Amino acid sequence: MSKLHFIEGNDVELLRSGAQFFPALIASIDQAQHEVYLESYIFAADQTAQSVQAALVQAASRGVQVRVVIDWIGSDRSHAIDLTRHFNEQGVACRCFNPWFKRGLARTHRKICVVDRQVAIVGGLNIIDDCIADDGSGLALPFPRWDFAVTVTGPLVANIHLEVESQWRKLGKLGLRTRFALMKHLHADAKTAGKQVTSAALVVRDNLRNRATIQRAYLQALGMARSRAILVTPYFAPGRKFRRALVSAATRGVDVVLLLGVGQFALQDAVSQSFYPKLLAAGVRIVEYGKTQLHAKVGVIDEDWATVGSSNFDGLSLFVNHEANIVIRDKTFAASLAHELELGIADGTEIFAEDVHKKAWYKRAWYGTAYLIYRGLMRVVTFGHYG
Repeated sequence: MSKLHFIEGNDVELLRSGAQFFPALIASIDQAQHEVYLESYIFAADQTAQSVQAALVQAASRGVQVRVVIDWIGSDRSHAIDLTRHFNEQGVACRCFNPWFKRGLARTHRKICVVDRQVAIVGGLNIIDDCIADDGSGLALPFPRWDFAVTVTGPLVANIHLEVESQWRKLGKLGLRTRFALMKHLHADAKTAGKQVTSAALVVRDNLRNRATIQRAYLQALGMARSRAILVTPYFAPGRKFRRALVSAATRGVDVVLLLGVGQFALQDAVSQSFYPKLLAAGVRIVEYGKTQLHAKVGVIDEDWATVGSSNFDGLSLFVNHEANIVIRDKTFAASLAHELELGIADGTEIFAEDVHKKAWYKRAWYGTAYLIYRGLMRVVTFGHYG
């Protein structure tokens, strides 16, 4: 999947935060007749997570093959191990991704569900209550977490199914020959009949043949942008190529807007702010979202390009972790997502060059130092690929 393979004939529906995501997810699981695959970085222990857990167990009890992948770090290590054991005892096959870093530093940050090879849900939402902070503190959020996912039906679902099935098999015991054959199999386009006209592509990041696929998708879209680009992420610390693409688009007249989450991690905020001066000088608009936790990883470029998924604009997502996004080429969908993002911009605070210049010298020094620390760590973790 080194290139984007757009497939026509899909129906893609935007899901807004947990209020729409969890009912859609549970309803799909409840309607499953043959098979459910679910991947999630976080699978918490709160009431919302327990509702999803109950739906999965109930599906398994009626004979549906249910396979779940959770991340060992994201799902809080000991809880991940306990949940894996609990699921398996109740008939849900569950595998924990990379416990004790046995397969390197990568985490699975993907959020995917595929039911009966007919419907897929892909996005940024973990299996955790929308009103509880996802950093392990358990603190209540002032408003539900701001995030998005999509429901997909049509021929693209077959490709998404191939991806989650591959992830499941790779977490089992496979010989090298089988692993290489599986990688080759994933590059074949699976096609089924579709009724709608939406063109969409699955774009994933891993540490094999898809190391830069998601970043490349953004760079290509930014390089072709004509009028506007609204990009949203909770964690902003991309490499030089990404930052140059933002600057290049802005300098040729594209209205580039970054809507960034703030207030969760002080080091992350400092790293992000180290980029503000150059971006603002080039004409990139920066808006900080502080109404509640921003967790969305989405973007709209021009009138017909949009993406929703799990990938942040930082070193871990772009260079280390396993990620999954859906890229949609459709004016109606792009307009719908753009409307939601404009509402988010209205709830944020725009940062101007004079705001940055007014910062105390020691704060500006801290931002630069934070970036140097972050860059050093990322260059070690990514074997020099992070710029």
